[in-house]
Amino acid sequence: MGKIRPLMFIPPLLFLLLVGVFLVGNFREDRNELPSTLIGREGPEMVLGELDGRAAFVNEDLRGGEVSLVNFWASWCPPCRAEMPFFADLTAQGFTIYGVNARDDPDNAQAFLNELGNPFAGIGTSRDGRAAIDWGVYGMPETFVVDGEGRVVARFAGEVTERVWRDRLLPAIEAARAR
Repeated sequence: MGKIRPLMFIPPLLFLLLVGVFLVGNFREDRNELPSTLIGREGPEMVLGELDGRAAFVNEDLRGGEVSLVNFWASWCPPCRAEMPFFADLTAQGFTIYGVNARDDPDNAQAFLNELGNPFAGIGTSRDGRAAIDWGVYGMPETFVVDGEGRVVARFAGEVTERVWRDRLLPAIEAARAR
């Protein structure tokens, strides 16, 4: 019999480690959900340009005691276009939504709002996308639930639909309000 070499165990151990990572990833509640390091932390400061003829909202607006949404969007984004009527309905129901137009031409963003309406209580632009980067946005649209003290309590990447609202965002809002 030959000697057992410790190095011969490395390939099988690496294989088992990869299988474990794969299995953990596949048995998460939502395999498509991207993690956010902001959960439980205050949203990063944003320096936004104005849009829609109004001064841009500031982070202090997120600390006013009311739970709100921060939605990152762009005029070139089809899911952003699709969620605007739903946001208008939420605004009509009294929910506060702040919009960050990121990586977009302000003229195109203004035309988008002129066509679809502006559901945002406050809005600003981040033409270079710095605000989106600081908030960890992977792509448009992304929506964050922010408690009344400016802390991020939930994040959703993708179009906000009735189902997403009911199953993901509204429970986060209700939990933040209960605190």
